[in-house]
Amino acid sequence: MIITRTPFRMSFFGGGTDYPVWYREHGGAVLATTINKYCYISCRYLPPFFDHKSRVAYSRVELVKSNKEIEHPAVRGTLSFMKVEEGIEIHHDGDLPARTGLGSSSAFTVGLLHALYALKNVMPSKMQLAKEAIHVEQTVLQENVGCQDQVSTAFGGLSKIEFLPNQDISVSPIIMNPKRLEEFQDHLLLYFTGFSRIASEIAKDQVAQTGAKQKELKRMREMVDEGISILCSHDGLSNFGKLLNEGWQLKRSLTSKISSPRIDEIYEAALSAGAIGGKLLGAGGGGFMMLFAKPEDHPRIHEKLKGFLRVPIRFENQGSQIIVYQPNDRSDGVIS
Repeated sequence: MIITRTPFRMSFFGGGTDYPVWYREHGGAVLATTINKYCYISCRYLPPFFDHKSRVAYSRVELVKSNKEIEHPAVRGTLSFMKVEEGIEIHHDGDLPARTGLGSSSAFTVGLLHALYALKNVMPSKMQLAKEAIHVEQTVLQENVGCQDQVSTAFGGLSKIEFLPNQDISVSPIIMNPKRLEEFQDHLLLYFTGFSRIASEIAKDQVAQTGAKQKELKRMREMVDEGISILCSHDGLSNFGKLLNEGWQLKRSLTSKISSPRIDEIYEAALSAGAIGGKLLGAGGGGFMMLFAKPEDHPRIHEKLKGFLRVPIRFENQGSQIIVYQPNDRSDGVIS
């Protein structure tokens, strides 16, 4: 039995510049962190004593006689990429719901790749996990997704992730005074809007608009370095919140599908209660909203948004981990 634990992520700046259609020409970067909410994948070779060959359990249960029959796209695509033809059992559990802007799809792919490598008694690097997850999602599954989620969830931590035109990827952890880091985390709030969406469908429209949004995307890339500069300075953190607000206004201008009147209403209510800035996480359309406010203003914001679920979070810096490693001993297709 193998169990992986892979964190979800929150992105602050640079989203949109991590799509190949943009960074292969201009280069891209994001400022993001992983949080202490996780995707868990358990995996083992399935003994050959059942009517089915493989079993996959997530929000539904699939019992199949061939791995090619698996309907879950990421499972089927990852098993194909890893050339797994044996019977297998896979279980998925998550601390937070899928399709809500926290990189859950990529956390799933990274975690599954990690589990399958462990099943084969191989220890991949974090960069290998990230790049192969990108390959599975973009090439095997043909999804309209960027590259930041796979890298962030594989590596973990608060980092600047750069995407170079030659397709190299650089991950630079943000070095901060521990007290400053705690203060930064204390300013953050995470609320579930109650809406979920399929990121690939929203991103498809955003990718199509890339050529017409060069000014906006260049500014969004600049905000990555500005945000890091604020965090690493001795100035007050309010400017980080103001920059988040500017970034959200730019992001929602990329396509009409990113926000909605209801999302705008929630955001404006938070601002009226003291929030300095924030954004809808992920591709947009719904899911989790991150807000930035002084801790003393949090009670007023909670009262204003009392109809929405608040999720307490802290940062984590480990990335995808193997938390249980008990590989099967296989011989001639029989497990002993």
